[in-house]
Amino acid sequence: MKTKEFILFLRENKNPEKITGMENYMRNQFKFLGLQATERRQLAKDFLKEKRAETKNRALTSRSQESVIDWSLLYLLWELPEREFQLIGLDYLKRVEQYFVLEDFTHLQQLVLTKSWWDTVDFLAKNIGHLVLKEPTLKKDMEKWSLEDNMWLRRVAILHQLAFKNQTNTALLEIVILNNIKDTEFFIRKAIGWTLREYAKTNEDWVRQFVQTHEQDLSSLSFREATKNLKR
Repeated sequence: MKTKEFILFLRENKNPEKITGMENYMRNQFKFLGLQATERRQLAKDFLKEKRAETKNRALTSRSQESVIDWSLLYLLWELPEREFQLIGLDYLKRVEQYFVLEDFTHLQQLVLTKSWWDTVDFLAKNIGHLVLKEPTLKKDMEKWSLEDNMWLRRVAILHQLAFKNQTNTALLEIVILNNIKDTEFFIRKAIGWTLREYAKTNEDWVRQFVQTHEQDLSSLSFREATKNLKR
């Protein structure tokens, strides 16, 4: 199915009964088709299967470190007003992240900065984390992002190691958190608590020591989240 046909297909299958509730939940920042995750993914299943196959085929003939990700598709999906299209873009990225190369980093950054909200940024943080593991030089970029004026770049810097477990770079984790520990923004405080809470499942002693050392600087929200997985 061609992309234009898919866009029309999805719009034809909108669910008007769900639109208002979904738009209200996202503080009316975006338009919606009223398609919840399960329904959206089912409708997009064949389209995404085709796009992943196309990406895989490009990877078979591409030069080393040449991007094979369909960025023209992703930028088009990000331009469309209905939020479901950006979420479908995230579903595509999840399917093709094994093909990420260093060249894709600037494109991922652009998506973070476009129509930014937690529903897209948090998934992009996972994509970026996957790429950081493949390209360790990007750790320096994560450190730089943790000092950016843009809140969403700082949130990504804090969250990109969320699923790393034993591969977590604790020195970097400490840096990006300390660079933001006194920030008053909810999404930053929540990210700090979330990443510490998750890492405590892997290294409880490190998180306990960090929390004890910096308890005076951690916000109550960050502290509460960070200590949820710490044994009393």
